[in-house]
Amino acid sequence: MRLVFAGTPEVAVPALDALLASDHEVVGVITRPDAPSGRGRKLVASPVAQRAEELGLPVLKPTHPREPDFQAELRALGPDCCPVVAYGALLPQSALDIPPHGWVNLHFSCLPAWRGAAPVQHSIWAGDEVTGATTFRIVKELDAGPTFGVMTERIRDEDTAGDLLARLAEGGAGLLVATIDGLADGSIVAREQPEDGVSFAPKINVEDARIDWTMAGHLIDRQVRACTPAPGAWSLFEGERIKIGRVTVVDELVPAGVIDVRKNHVLVGTGTYAVLLGEVKAFGKKQMAAADWARGARLESGARLGVA
Repeated sequence: MRLVFAGTPEVAVPALDALLASDHEVVGVITRPDAPSGRGRKLVASPVAQRAEELGLPVLKPTHPREPDFQAELRALGPDCCPVVAYGALLPQSALDIPPHGWVNLHFSCLPAWRGAAPVQHSIWAGDEVTGATTFRIVKELDAGPTFGVMTERIRDEDTAGDLLARLAEGGAGLLVATIDGLADGSIVAREQPEDGVSFAPKINVEDARIDWTMAGHLIDRQVRACTPAPGAWSLFEGERIKIGRVTVVDELVPAGVIDVRKNHVLVGTGTYAVLLGEVKAFGKKQMAAADWARGARLESGARLGVA
């Protein structure tokens, strides 16, 4: 089939590469417009755009997919199907109707669980043992279209959102190619999603990532892993934000939010058992081991996190 691929972040690149290596023909790419990045806030093309430009593929960057000029360009490319991975814009029905086989999305959850922008983060935060990826036909309702295929992936105890998403991106790329293969030869059938088991995964913002040290230690561990690498779990220390890297629950009791400085490590109390801090990024500093941060800041046991 003739394909026009839609995607934006790095996590979408494995799927684009897999489709390029398949028997199908990728005739163009759709991605979000260039965005400011870095200290200089220079406009930078998305990872998908950069990969497509390396390969000499036509790249469409509409401000919004409802734009008539964009839709005319898409029609001119003549796609049979538009595979999608993390494109990041809502598609109007007028755009959905252009390819005969529709727009087929690779979503990083086992639908109908965790519909929305942050399925991987929410699955870790909720303590799910298994997640996966699903291919489905895009409809106007959020992530509610009929599904084609699914893969599953165990969530490891140490997984951050970044770790898990990287594995799902690689495994999901094969699932997306298999789905396009099935649409091409007519061997795959779309199945409506069940009404039971629907849950939602809205985008996690910076305020959501603030740690409440009165929560149980295992819940803080989940929150930190779910928010790594972005937006990054954080707490206040002496009125300034510090980012908190991975933590480990230990069999010790320390009052919630209180820092216990040891020779080679740092504990922080929670609502249950204390957590061992991994890495910390203080304001204006590089990320470093918690013990190094404590020495540099001349911390003593009894100081508190989470206090303005």
